[in-house]
Amino acid sequence: MTTQQPQATRVRWMILAILFAITTINYADRATIAIAGPELKKLLGLSPVQMGFVFSAFAWSYVLAQLPGGWLLDRFGSKITYFFSIFLWSVFTMLMGTVGFLSGAAAVTTLFILRLLIGAAEAPSFPGNSRIASAWFPTNERGTAAAIFNSAQYFATVLFAPIMGWLVHTFGWESVFFVMGGLGVIMAFVWLKTIYGPKDHPKANAAEIAYIEAGGALVDLESKDKVAATTKLDTWACIRQLLGNRMLLGVYIGQYCINTLTYFFLTWFPVYLVTERHMTILKAGFVAALPAVAGFLGGVLGGVISDRLIKSGKTLSVARKTPIVCGMLLSMSMIICNYVEADWVVIMVMSLAFFGKGIGALGWAVVADTSPKEAGGMSGALFNTFGNTAGITTPIVIGYILEATGSFAGALVFVGANALVTVLCYLFMVGEIKRFEFKTPVMRAI
Repeated sequence: MTTQQPQATRVRWMILAILFAITTINYADRATIAIAGPELKKLLGLSPVQMGFVFSAFAWSYVLAQLPGGWLLDRFGSKITYFFSIFLWSVFTMLMGTVGFLSGAAAVTTLFILRLLIGAAEAPSFPGNSRIASAWFPTNERGTAAAIFNSAQYFATVLFAPIMGWLVHTFGWESVFFVMGGLGVIMAFVWLKTIYGPKDHPKANAAEIAYIEAGGALVDLESKDKVAATTKLDTWACIRQLLGNRMLLGVYIGQYCINTLTYFFLTWFPVYLVTERHMTILKAGFVAALPAVAGFLGGVLGGVISDRLIKSGKTLSVARKTPIVCGMLLSMSMIICNYVEADWVVIMVMSLAFFGKGIGALGWAVVADTSPKEAGGMSGALFNTFGNTAGITTPIVIGYILEATGSFAGALVFVGANALVTVLCYLFMVGEIKRFEFKTPVMRAI
């Protein structure tokens, strides 16, 4: 009589659900400033360029804190590092609601400083997502996993833009920060109770761990007893080798261009609807959700398409590049908005553009595919450093375009051109997508 083998658990999908929920809160907290932006602009008398700098404050510190955040992830693991990240960014978001008690320069300065603090606190979030995806998901599921947690940026707008628009309209702009920050604090403790590495999770059985490990998951990455406890990463040797690799550098530059679209949507898009298209803030909150729905659907679809291409026998390079190139070409359609008048046509075109952007936003899957096992956090941090430099440049460049021209026409061309550069990076620079291996050792005994 043969003993039936136990069926593999599917705990990894519960882990992904938590990543999705946390990333939704993450992006909703980033977008609070955009929803409250028109009211804050009026209250504080800010110019377009000043608003551009306030919008970009988050990204300055977010970018600067990426490498320290990546180091913390590789040194202490994702669970504890990410917990403090969620808790701190949520507290700072709540404090944003107190800016209304100040006036003049003090209010603007406090607003800027709090956005800097939120950016620094959020730095480990996406590299942490990538590390956890590398540990929990085999290669042929990783595209879907990364696409799902990345698509939370659109779901955040779908779910919270109408709610935040209603909060501003009904209770004032301060309420947005209090509500969203409080929700984040609660989720920090949910994270602490639910996230583990594959070998430490109380509900993951040996069959699931064997399955994901056989498929390429780095199951020891988040284990309590991993070797990293007795070794130290040579940070600068690691960075030099990562940046010296043409494939990784192409991926990093491509992410900068993709995030130009992301930060336009997170910062100036509601302002575009209110000032250029003359919608009320309440209507803009609901209307902004429509392109986000399209982006969410495109994001999930891009990951599914990529993984199905792998399962059908296509190479990893073809499977990842095809959705990225096609999606970015589709996202360039937003430039058409410069030539149409009807609001419903504008929203449909923007929805098409963000559907394409969603399909093409597979950068985190590529990072999980390519990052060296010794420095997944650092590779993800470099990728995010490049990507979120767009959070600095995009709001400011668009602010200057608006001040110089009085119109969003040039801004849409600028954003669309970045999508084209992404296509060129993946077609001509990245080459074969494969896991990077260090040529010289970067781990030293402590």
